[in-house]
Amino acid sequence: MGGFLSQAGLLLVNTLFGMYILAVLVRFLLQRVRADFYNPLAQFLVTVTNPPLLPLRRMIPGLFGIDWASVVLLFALEVIEQYLIALLRGYHLTAPMLAVLSLSPLADLTLYVFLFAILARVILSWIVPYQRDPIMQLLVSLTEPLLRPARRIIPPIGGLDLSPVVVMIVLELAVMLVDQVAMSIAQVALVSAPAWWGT
Repeated sequence: MGGFLSQAGLLLVNTLFGMYILAVLVRFLLQRVRADFYNPLAQFLVTVTNPPLLPLRRMIPGLFGIDWASVVLLFALEVIEQYLIALLRGYHLTAPMLAVLSLSPLADLTLYVFLFAILARVILSWIVPYQRDPIMQLLVSLTEPLLRPARRIIPPIGGLDLSPVVVMIVLELAVMLVDQVAMSIAQVALVSAPAWWGT
């Protein structure tokens, strides 16, 4: 019974925190690319994420065009998620290790958001007119900053735009690099400071 409760708890933590972190992250990225926030999907993200963000923005102002309140919220949510996961699994982690464990998933999630946004844009471009679909409009806003430079390097060949394939490969390599770096940091932490993991 205890095993079932732990697994159920892990499922709930991963699902609820994962969905909310994704909502905050997508809102943050859409702000960075200056997407149209009158878009219905963008309005939904604003409504869902405003409750914690608005109070944070009173304490943490934006700087250099970056919404630092969103960054702090993302990191805090990931830290809480990792702490609860460790608790359910019977681990005791200190603050430094929680920070290390929280950065890698956020970096991975950011890369996967761009990766799946490009894939969704490619698929929808075959069936949905860009001007009429709010989701397609956001996908274009989100992915064009990555695809435009790739088109300059590899122009369309015979009318076929290869930039999505190139960028998706680069993103996959970036995910592999982030995971490798995170694994190396974790191994160093285990060897040099096993007390980070607690008992």
